[in-house]
Amino acid sequence: MKKLGGVMLVLAFLLFGLFSYPQPWNKAMAGMKDKVGFHLPYIPDLPFTLGLDLKGGAHLVYEADMSLIPDGDKSDALAGVRDVVERRVNSFGVAEPLVETTIADGKYRVIVDLPGITNVAEAVKNIGETPVLEFKTPDENPKLDPTAEQQAQIEAAQKTERKAALAVLELALKRGADFAALAKEYSIDPAAGGAGTPQITLEGSGTVTTGNGGDLGFLMSDDSEYGGFISEIEKKRLRTGVVDGLYEGTSRIHIMKYVSRKNVVEPAASHILICYAGATSCQSDRTKEEALKLITDLKGQATKSNFAELAKTNSDDPGSKDGGGELGFVKEGMMVKPFEEALFALKDGQFSDIVTTDFGYHLIYRPKSQTVKAYELAHIEMPWTTASDLIKVDPWKNTALSGKDVKRASVAFDPNTGAPYIVLDFNAEGAKLFGELTSANVGKVIGIFLDGNPVTTPVVNEAIYGGTAQITGAYTLEEAKTTAQRLNAGALPVPIKVVSQQTIGASLGESSLTKSIEAGLVGIILVAIFMLLYYRLPGVMAVLALAFYSVAVLAFFKAFHVTMTLSGIAGFVFSLGIAVDANVLVFERLKEELWSGRDLPSAVTEAFHRAWPSIRDGNLTTLIATLVLYSMSTGFIRGFALTLTIGVLVSMFSSMVVTKFFMVRVAKFKKLRTRLFYRGYKSVKAVK
Repeated sequence: MKKLGGVMLVLAFLLFGLFSYPQPWNKAMAGMKDKVGFHLPYIPDLPFTLGLDLKGGAHLVYEADMSLIPDGDKSDALAGVRDVVERRVNSFGVAEPLVETTIADGKYRVIVDLPGITNVAEAVKNIGETPVLEFKTPDENPKLDPTAEQQAQIEAAQKTERKAALAVLELALKRGADFAALAKEYSIDPAAGGAGTPQITLEGSGTVTTGNGGDLGFLMSDDSEYGGFISEIEKKRLRTGVVDGLYEGTSRIHIMKYVSRKNVVEPAASHILICYAGATSCQSDRTKEEALKLITDLKGQATKSNFAELAKTNSDDPGSKDGGGELGFVKEGMMVKPFEEALFALKDGQFSDIVTTDFGYHLIYRPKSQTVKAYELAHIEMPWTTASDLIKVDPWKNTALSGKDVKRASVAFDPNTGAPYIVLDFNAEGAKLFGELTSANVGKVIGIFLDGNPVTTPVVNEAIYGGTAQITGAYTLEEAKTTAQRLNAGALPVPIKVVSQQTIGASLGESSLTKSIEAGLVGIILVAIFMLLYYRLPGVMAVLALAFYSVAVLAFFKAFHVTMTLSGIAGFVFSLGIAVDANVLVFERLKEELWSGRDLPSAVTEAFHRAWPSIRDGNLTTLIATLVLYSMSTGFIRGFALTLTIGVLVSMFSSMVVTKFFMVRVAKFKKLRTRLFYRGYKSVKAVK
């Protein structure tokens, strides 16, 4: 166990050291790969997170105007503003921004540190606007009217694309041309190559089809994309095998080939669905056995004349129930497989046996069928610029309702389930607008956006009048609080203004960092020299423990992305002194034990035992102070508290575990038990 403990300490030291400074290891692995062809895993070279004073950037202080906010809501309002500012800052792409709030002397402030940001005016402009809360509904008919400039771009692009398509068409129209080969070479539609078609990507071009030569299979005149071309075939009475010019689709231009034609039978279908609890989309609590009994009874009653009435009375399919179970004419691939196989196996006027699908039990009736023509087409699809390629379409459209109509948002709990939900209260004008909005959008989505970003997109179950709405969903308590906070940020009139802004140059930060590192190294060296000269061999153990402490703390700073500021470095250096102080307490105890006549091994054990209460109490009081400082401060002071806390915790481990481990093992060497290596050891010999 003792050997295992030593191995673990050595491994921990190596891991902490390599994680803090991985460059030598990675360089060695790169060389190993060059020489022998393989290497051990590289270690991620994570950078230290530098704060504003070291990296340079902008420091902004905003003051929130709480004059119109009730006293009880001011803290929540400030938190909401902080959330909005943080999301705006994140949209800049700033690495490690710091956004904090303070309340002091009746002032409600938001402090923003933006490392690396030099254009302070732009940052102030983007951050400092009052949050905007908007209620939107999906835009089902977005406008795609291009401007004159966009129209000119479209026409220029289409001219080029048409010329390219005509060149390919000319190749396709040549006697003996191989249309499939041309499709493989020029089509940009991977789906035209068929399922599982291998694809290749050429440098500087899109993905090209290398499969079945652009064959689209059999299509009918009601096809949304190619129905127009099929109409042309019927109108012009084209013969099979004809390549017919260019066909402009919705977003592509096609060179079409009419391959063949066949007649297809499409059966009409009606059905009665009886579902049961657990079936897909079933709202019934009926058991599976009850559902099977019911569908069996209905099958026994069904006739051609009463089938529609039975469907209206009993079917659980909301889409066809009111229409007597009618589903219209069915094409292959439209229905789930068991349903489709049963339907196509019937003859006109026949009923099916009971058919089982994931939706429940079906009784299918095929009243009639029709024969339609299907056309086998192939195409070479080529680029075709349209308005949708240039115009950014917003899928949402604004409504008259906005944040000024919202009084507040809060979190409440369902009394039956305990689940949290959000309560939204409107003022008089908001209540009227929200009632009209929900009345016109029952069953649809209403999106609530803050600064253009969706906060929540609930579905309207019913028209809501009275000025209070509930937003339910699978919220955790934290999610519900965050959502309410964001709604309040846009609902409450909390304008913010800049009261202080500072720009810190990167050169100043770099100089400060260099001097801080130099000061830290000098401090470590001086402390090490003192420990070696004054405490001798125990001093060597303390220096080793100090090295362990240093690499461990730096590794923690990297792993947990602790933002290093000048004050943070000060906290680290201060904790270094605390780490040494623990060793000093132990070594002074050791001297006393040796002076009292104890032998070295027992003196070492007793020294650590007696020094521990002092070390524990001293570090504990320091930790209490740092925790209070961290919780009640902001910015640089908080960074000092955090690094000092980490340093104190690691120092306790290094002094009481690492130093003790070395001391206990070295004390076993009798040749080292002299006054030269241990102060006070001469007195022990005198006693003997």
